[in-house]
Amino acid sequence: MHSQSAQQQNRNQSGVINNEGNTMSINDSPAIASQSPAESIQMSRRRLLLGSAGAMASVSLLGLSPLAKAAEPKTLPDYVRWKNANDVIVHSANTIETERGAIGSGVVTDSDKLYVRNNLPAPNADIVADRDAWKVTFEGVNGPQSLTLGDLKKIGVETVTTVLQCSGNGRAYYQHGPGGTQWGTGAAGCLIWTGVPLREVVAKLGGVKPGMNYITSTGGESLPAGLDPKTIMVERSIPLKALDQALLAWDMNDEPMPLAHGGPLRMVVPGYFGVNNVKYVDRVAFTEGQSDAKIQASGYRIRPIGEKGAPDQPSMWEMPVKSWVTAPLTTASQGKNLVYGVAFGGMNAVSKVEVSADGGETWKTARFLGPDMGRYAWRPFVVSMDLSAGDHRIVSRATDTEGNTQPPTRTENERGYGNTSWKDHGVTVTVS
Repeated sequence: MHSQSAQQQNRNQSGVINNEGNTMSINDSPAIASQSPAESIQMSRRRLLLGSAGAMASVSLLGLSPLAKAAEPKTLPDYVRWKNANDVIVHSANTIETERGAIGSGVVTDSDKLYVRNNLPAPNADIVADRDAWKVTFEGVNGPQSLTLGDLKKIGVETVTTVLQCSGNGRAYYQHGPGGTQWGTGAAGCLIWTGVPLREVVAKLGGVKPGMNYITSTGGESLPAGLDPKTIMVERSIPLKALDQALLAWDMNDEPMPLAHGGPLRMVVPGYFGVNNVKYVDRVAFTEGQSDAKIQASGYRIRPIGEKGAPDQPSMWEMPVKSWVTAPLTTASQGKNLVYGVAFGGMNAVSKVEVSADGGETWKTARFLGPDMGRYAWRPFVVSMDLSAGDHRIVSRATDTEGNTQPPTRTENERGYGNTSWKDHGVTVTVS
């Protein structure tokens, strides 16, 4: 049985990917492991361990140029070997992107094509051997205590469909060459999460203490010895108002949460950027101020190019409205074509999507596909367009229910965060 002491031991092993997404060292990392959602149900293969040969193969993937990736067969790290290699781009052992054309026209993103973004190597697979034994400490409430996942399942349950998106999605389009993974559109997906509403847990624990302004979640990843934990740990603070929608989720897409995506338990904050959806969450504290961990204090901040991160800069919290085209991407036949894409409103539902085949000179309203799965989910869209021979710049722009419209240009910033520019996300299609 997985014990709390074993859970804490995950913090004392080596292997670091820093909070800005750059590789520091994974040579001494613990075994990285996961289970596919299907394996979690069938129990046919309990673990996939990353051995020394696999670790070296993963290291060789770090920093590959786009040309090198195109020329070499795709190799998935063992902990995500269950994913569909044809639908993803492997940037590094801890950063894997969904191919732009792999999304399709459905609302929910299949788990085997969902992107991966880990700030630290995943803990050992032992933590999902007995999921219900996982413990979470709750602080800043009137009745602080530790509860197991089994305990949480008895408090309440809710399901919500949300967009999960990395703060750096769209970074590849910035011209100043920001550091970090060069994501195109594929650091995003739309998932179904099931778990207990945090507000119900708080109610059971007597409510939030007066004077608390933030929800601070701490991840249970392994931390190397000899380094200041605050410089590498995943600990994020978000405004207390997020208590209304926050979820402690144990299922993703109706299957037990895969280790690669935060199993056995993940904080899910609908409408917020992915970094706030803390994986392997083992501490939830209501705090007066924001965490002083580097990932919060200076990381994931919108700052001018050339400046360092600081606590007074805007944090990557709520997501704005955004869309992009998913087909066609490179070529099309002359005449009538169906143009597909996805759109979401972040904190609000998306209300409208327009598509242009001439770079934004003229626009045509698209229609939504599939069911509306709530304000935090994305809406696949389609529009019929008559395309003449030649090159066409196809772009899309979305508007949310509050009247916020996707902007034509990006907000320039050092780390290349929060790119919603419809110009950047367009595609040039050759029609013949």
